[in-house]
Amino acid sequence: MQTHHSLTDLRSIPGPLHLAIGVFDGVHLGHQEVIRQAQDAAIQHGGTAVVVTFDPHPIRVVRPEHAPSLLTSTRHREIILARLGVMHLLEIPFTREFAANTAEQFVELLRENSQPLGSVNVGSDWAFGRGRQGTLATLQELGARLGFMVNGAPRVCHGDEPISSTRIRHEVEEGDFLAVQNLLGRSYSVLGTVVKGRQLGRKIGFPTANLAHLAEQLPPVGVYAVRARLDDTFLPAVANLGYRPTVTDGERERILEVHLLDFDQDIYGRELEVKFVQRLREEMRLGSLEELKAQIAMDTLQARRILTDAAPAVSAVEDDLDS
Repeated sequence: MQTHHSLTDLRSIPGPLHLAIGVFDGVHLGHQEVIRQAQDAAIQHGGTAVVVTFDPHPIRVVRPEHAPSLLTSTRHREIILARLGVMHLLEIPFTREFAANTAEQFVELLRENSQPLGSVNVGSDWAFGRGRQGTLATLQELGARLGFMVNGAPRVCHGDEPISSTRIRHEVEEGDFLAVQNLLGRSYSVLGTVVKGRQLGRKIGFPTANLAHLAEQLPPVGVYAVRARLDDTFLPAVANLGYRPTVTDGERERILEVHLLDFDQDIYGRELEVKFVQRLREEMRLGSLEELKAQIAMDTLQARRILTDAAPAVSAVEDDLDS
């Protein structure tokens, strides 16, 4: 996948261009439908499908006090889009100056940089431009005047409610990973870089890969059975998400410590994607390192059993996404 960072980069992509536009936080099933529309338009009418999104999330610029935690960081979103077969991604730098563009000015920027603009594909309730004044009807009017097609994907529902990033964020906060998987079309995961910790886990026989400063929405504090993706390899693991009360006093930042089962390699500085499978227990303060060691051993046995039972279903979802 080629990632572009300027509207003028669109000029180098063979047209007509079929743009899928949105924030796409989480890249959930509703987002995937918008992207599929653009890909289908490129197949039907010729040209190239391009996903167009923004960095950072627009609300972090225009209303930072209301900005939610993200379901996917910029880097994580790129990885997921590449797995969906996206060949071109444009991440428009979102600034206050850019936010000042009216809906029509934004569309004109897209049109003048596309060679030519074949279609614009959005969610049916997407709003854009200064003050979010642009709607699907605005796009359809501009498309009729300027000569490009407009497709509005209807909201995708699960149960009686539409799928949204807000709904998924709530389910992650509740730790309901089955509900999240049904809304995303894949297991919920977070992406981070492995950093060097205190190496206490190694001293007690359970080395961990520590992921700190995570920018994505986290589930409740606790111990989890997880699957960790390192490059293209899936590794069973047990993870502690929390403040490590047994070995620290007053830790303020939640840290995700991942003990990769049957794995002992130096992976400092490498990306690790952690897929949550099931919560094992709450985080708790233990009386000694020996008690901690015994508890981790029990957690590891339980995680092995859960991951062995869950492996066929989880693999099917992952294979689906990666195909």
